[in-house]
Amino acid sequence: MRAATLAFLAGHRRARLEPLTDRLVATIEASNPGYRATRLVPRADLWDSCHDNIRRVLELLAAAVDGARRPGEDGEPPDAAHEAAYDAARATGRRRAEQGLPLDDVLRSFRMGGRLIWDDLVEQARSALDAEELREVGTRLWEVVDETSAQVAAAYHVAERAAVRADEQLRAELWEGLLGGRAKEPGFAHEAARILDVPVSGDYLVVVGERLDSYRLEEALAPRPSVWVRRTGGVVGLVPLGGTSPERVLAVLRDRADGPAGVSAVVSGLAGVDTGMRQASLALRTPGVERVAAFDDCLPDALLLTAPEVAGRLVAVWLGPLLALPAAEQHPLLDTLEAWVATGGSTAHTAARVHCHRNTVINRLRRVATLTGQDRFDGVPPLELGLALRALGAGAHR
Repeated sequence: MRAATLAFLAGHRRARLEPLTDRLVATIEASNPGYRATRLVPRADLWDSCHDNIRRVLELLAAAVDGARRPGEDGEPPDAAHEAAYDAARATGRRRAEQGLPLDDVLRSFRMGGRLIWDDLVEQARSALDAEELREVGTRLWEVVDETSAQVAAAYHVAERAAVRADEQLRAELWEGLLGGRAKEPGFAHEAARILDVPVSGDYLVVVGERLDSYRLEEALAPRPSVWVRRTGGVVGLVPLGGTSPERVLAVLRDRADGPAGVSAVVSGLAGVDTGMRQASLALRTPGVERVAAFDDCLPDALLLTAPEVAGRLVAVWLGPLLALPAAEQHPLLDTLEAWVATGGSTAHTAARVHCHRNTVINRLRRVATLTGQDRFDGVPPLELGLALRALGAGAHR
């Protein structure tokens, strides 16, 4: 390319950078709805960005027209000069991602900038360049604009991914704080409510399960809002009741849950979520949970699970001698005791449950009385025996 063309481009850059910047800012504000409607980008920021990017595009255009091999071509890795050449583009991509402006609107502005630069070059070059030189300048210009736009998009996506990771980390920290009781601090509670989009106050149910499909449950509970998180070992959900009865929510959960789940009693606001978490976890640990267990329906088991020392003594006092027997002797006696407690002390109903004669039931109860030294096996089953059997089934005595 002749020296006159390069001299023209250098002079054009010096003379037209400021006017082009002003024109591009005005065009974007008038014609790009993303900038005009959202006001996410301050005008000073927009002007600086347009100025820096036009300057870089014109510098890259001059280098391309000069015929110099562009860094990164022919397999050569980009060097520091190549990195610096696109610093304005990458800075714009990062900033617009952080500001929340859609990438399509950002790239539309770069296309506008390319068109304005081209129109201005055509107008200014009428007496300075011949047609062939102008075509060459135009070809190189759009190559530069395309590469610059690619650099903007790449930086935008990197910043976007970083923001997503930061948001995920923040949400994880908020969840751990909620479940650990930090929502009793008003400031934390309001921040958690804002980020998770749930109310600070009001009644909640807390749901815990190992294999719950949170998307399915969230859909089933809609339009009532709920939020869910997958943690090591299971899924936790918060269901704001918003005036709905807990029984209606439990009915939905029992119908749609695809695995065992524990549900807390009603707790008050985010400050009660840690209590609800403990309650739901205890409900999930109760024996025989196949679908959904409500905390209020398994209070004796929950009580034993929270007092393993007491549960251990109940098992030792009431069942210890039986557990020392061989399995062939132990199991019929335990089955009989469980049926006897479940039927309220009816030997006839117990016999029907364990498939033996009523006299066999009586003999087994007498043997248990002899083994344990207890003499309360001829009327209403003792409360302690029922609790001991529950503790044994729940493993709360270990």
